[in-house]
Amino acid sequence: MSKIPASVLAFEKKLVPSDGLMYGTTWDNRSNQAEPLKLQEKSVRGTISNRLKKSDEGKVDAKIESANLQTVDSCALTPDQDTLKLNFTLKVLSGVENPSACNHEGFNQTYSKAVSDYITQHGFSELSKRYACNLANGRFFWRNRVGSENVEVHINVLNSDISKNWVFNSLEFNIQNFENSSAEINELAELIASTLSGENEFLLLEVNAFAKVGKSQDVYPSEELVLDKNNSKEGKSKILYQVNQVAAMHSQKIGNAIRTIDTWYPEFEQHQRAISIDPYGAVTNLGRAYRQPKQKKDFFSLFDRFSQGEQLESPEEEHFVMAVLVRGGVFGEKQ
Repeated sequence: MSKIPASVLAFEKKLVPSDGLMYGTTWDNRSNQAEPLKLQEKSVRGTISNRLKKSDEGKVDAKIESANLQTVDSCALTPDQDTLKLNFTLKVLSGVENPSACNHEGFNQTYSKAVSDYITQHGFSELSKRYACNLANGRFFWRNRVGSENVEVHINVLNSDISKNWVFNSLEFNIQNFENSSAEINELAELIASTLSGENEFLLLEVNAFAKVGKSQDVYPSEELVLDKNNSKEGKSKILYQVNQVAAMHSQKIGNAIRTIDTWYPEFEQHQRAISIDPYGAVTNLGRAYRQPKQKKDFFSLFDRFSQGEQLESPEEEHFVMAVLVRGGVFGEKQ
């Protein structure tokens, strides 16, 4: 099989979340009143608790005497609030059959036909159901979901010509698989699928999600990357994300949660956990890439064949390829 002839090849992402703004409220009054959450700065005196070098093992007392002084951001509910509210929007776009940039007409034709055949056969129904499940189960709360007494997700369609809304009890759904379903999830999935398939130009969803975490409890916005503590803002060792003085979650983190649908990678039976859609199945916090090129299960190995009209071994491989294209990226062959 020849390599991709297109040296310039890019796809725009088709799932476009906004940043998520965080508010504090009470569970009993969650739909009516919420206050923006502000970041708080703390100065803390920690201890040295990292693994010591062999040469320093006899100097533990001296190390402990040197306090680990840090200035950090934190965020918490107030004593009269027990519920975190997260608000964001998600836009779903059509047009996955058309690259945003492609410098080879022959490739463009074979690729467009392959995608059209996929839409005819599968219609994005499997991918859309999984995206809908991740919206319904509140996966995008990340750490804020852990230990919550109740989690509820309200989704409204903002398109002027579509009047739909749903309320999901997120803890009813198993976050480790996509076997749980409901009429509401299926209805949401159908709207997402019809948009990705090109029947609708776009779909705009507003998501208001609530997690009852407990009064005065810490909540967890996104954390900014600190490469150099000495040169960071005001020397902080932890900087949390905010938008217009409101604690927030990165759109990239929300998007990562929504596209955590890959249960088709080779080691899934062993790990039994979905991973985020990525060309190499990369999970950075585990330091692993679950789709190795030598196994020919990575995106590029499959895409080279798929885009030139070759039949892949299974529908699951086709689902994975299409999910990466929905994610978007630059996939040209370097010259």
